[in-house]
Amino acid sequence: MREPIVISTPLSPEVISRLRAGNRVLIRGAVYTARDAAHRRLAECLRKGEELPFDLSGQVIYYTGPAPAPPGAVIGPAGPTTAGRMDPLTPPLLRAGLKGMIGKGERSPETAEAIRSAGAVYFAATGGAAVLLARTVGKSEVAAYPELGPEAVRRLEVRDFPALVALDTYGGDLYREERKKFKIGNSESGGGGHSEF
Repeated sequence: MREPIVISTPLSPEVISRLRAGNRVLIRGAVYTARDAAHRRLAECLRKGEELPFDLSGQVIYYTGPAPAPPGAVIGPAGPTTAGRMDPLTPPLLRAGLKGMIGKGERSPETAEAIRSAGAVYFAATGGAAVLLARTVGKSEVAAYPELGPEAVRRLEVRDFPALVALDTYGGDLYREERKKFKIGNSESGGGGHSEF
């Protein structure tokens, strides 16, 4: 198995151009948390032509709402939420310069195409590993919308945050490619070619 690719934020076009669906990465630098409520606020800012509370250029948004930090910890458990819920609000953020997203699950075909067209990338993080993922966070501070509580935008400083490239800027789709392998594997192994899972 190949070693993970270490990447730093903000993401440059050169870094994004090296990534392919299926690559394992370790992310270092700042990432911003934002879930449904924060996405609605950011999209509304853009719709009104207002300035965003932070510069999205080259940035990575992590779809998470961290739990409160226990004593002595920087942040509480911070696992990925379902990325598809953010699909309707993703294109305007991409047009504003967003280059990376971290979540779990597939994106809609329209969002996948918007990611490709914007020269961006979507990373999949492991669901159910919220405590382990939180251990990669060295610093956490509210960056916008404190009134949203757990859904406030936070700026996290991460080191070696593990993820997989799920959608690359060339149209590569890890979910689609793995489904193909699954179907071929069943067919060739005498499993009757059953393709549902």
